[in-house]
Amino acid sequence: MAHVGVPFGAMYTASKAALEQMTRTWSAEFGPRGVRVVTVAPGITLTEGNMAHAELIAHQTAGIPAGTHVRPDQVAAAVRFVTSPDGAMIQGSVLAVDGGLLGARLG
Repeated sequence: MAHVGVPFGAMYTASKAALEQMTRTWSAEFGPRGVRVVTVAPGITLTEGNMAHAELIAHQTAGIPAGTHVRPDQVAAAVRFVTSPDGAMIQGSVLAVDGGLLGARLG
């Protein structure tokens, strides 16, 4: 939501953009001390808490490259990778775990 404008969503989208900038700034500030700063930005995620809206979520995600929603375990896997030694050079970045939502639309 940091990259799109939505009606009546100024505070929400601005807060997401601020988090992305804080990621870059804190990386510059704390990276030289050995602290890695990364933000994980999940896309539309189907959880137990929003299962009542599964039909709406399916509609919202039908036009993205993955063609479906994000699962919580997929977000967890991204966090696990980023915090592992294999992710050691990921620093000051926003990792979109969104099935292509941010980058492309198919329909």
